[in-house]
Amino acid sequence: MKFEWYLALRYFKGKRQDSRFLSFIKAMAITGVAVGSAGLLIALSIVHGFKSAIDNKVLGFAPHVTVTTFSDRPILRADTLLADLADYPAIRQAQAVVEGQAMVQSSGEVTGILVKGVDEEGDVTDIRQYIDRGRYFLGEDSTGMPGMVVGSKLAQSLNADINSVLTAYTVEGHPSPLSSPEIKQFRLSGIYQTGIGQFDDIFALVARPHAQQLLQVPGDQASVMEIKLGNPADIQPLKEQLSSDLGFPYFTQSIYEKYSSIFAWVDLQEETIPFVISVMIIVAAFNLIGTVLMMVLERTRDIGILKTMGASDKSIRWVFLLEGLFVAVVGLIIGIAISLLFTWLQTTYHIIPLSEENYYMAYAPTEPHGLDFLLVTVVTLFLCSLSSYLPARIASKTDPLKVIAYGR
Repeated sequence: MKFEWYLALRYFKGKRQDSRFLSFIKAMAITGVAVGSAGLLIALSIVHGFKSAIDNKVLGFAPHVTVTTFSDRPILRADTLLADLADYPAIRQAQAVVEGQAMVQSSGEVTGILVKGVDEEGDVTDIRQYIDRGRYFLGEDSTGMPGMVVGSKLAQSLNADINSVLTAYTVEGHPSPLSSPEIKQFRLSGIYQTGIGQFDDIFALVARPHAQQLLQVPGDQASVMEIKLGNPADIQPLKEQLSSDLGFPYFTQSIYEKYSSIFAWVDLQEETIPFVISVMIIVAAFNLIGTVLMMVLERTRDIGILKTMGASDKSIRWVFLLEGLFVAVVGLIIGIAISLLFTWLQTTYHIIPLSEENYYMAYAPTEPHGLDFLLVTVVTLFLCSLSSYLPARIASKTDPLKVIAYGR
């Protein structure tokens, strides 16, 4: 072991009887680095968890790309447009959807909904993974009544549960003897819960033929064309390509544009929170200036003796620089351990609950990234090295003659 490493390690352990106060200062410096690095890693893992959870929910529930018309007019000859979309290799699945506003009534409540008529065999979204009660079933039951799937908040406002009978009705203009409402009954077969209010509050999924009948839409027309891609990275390029290829009167919109407010909210957290928490590491690192300086003052006599024995300024500087790095490394290891322990506790026991109405999820998700650990390690060691250099340089400039002659 080199002389500098051996001496720095002896000083770091601080087993001498007269170094108790110095050991306390050293412990505080280690704690500062540990808390700073753990706080930053935990914040980064929660931010990544938020982003992944929101992205998965939005990308799972909503179609990746939608095609509508510039006006409120429906898409004519939807089957022809479906055939054209089949020529794009990036598209995994496309479906014609019939949408419209309606009123729905349970046994004791009534509210407005957005009826969404989709393929009975399977929607382009991953709504099945969010089914909380019942099942995803839009076909007819043994009594001939078609199924309906609604969000948890909509079911709650209707005071409805699985197998409840829901009556939906629509009307063009004002009700009158010449304009009677279209009425159709459905059986509630499934309730989904994404945690995102604008998904769980208003949507009611039914089979497209029943939506066409309720909304009085001809069979060859559709309100919107929903598209699902095999790779989410192709969403924006395909949107731009469809906008160019289809032209007027079609209007193409990506999921990132349609739900821009949600994605902007997540991006804002990802950009600002790590910056704010990073201040903790900076403060902890620069606390090392005082800690290493105290070490230098406590070891003044030792420095004088070492220099009279032939130790160079460079060797003295390395001794105290390494001692500061030992503090940083121990604090960093403890901080990483704390962050990993927190991740396990949060994933297993959900120790930090959240308001689902405000945050779109019931507890704070965590998703640690290996790159974050690498970056935090490099940045922490760099800042701590920078903070230790100034006291180490002061130690190397100590005059051994003054130390021996005057004891300082």
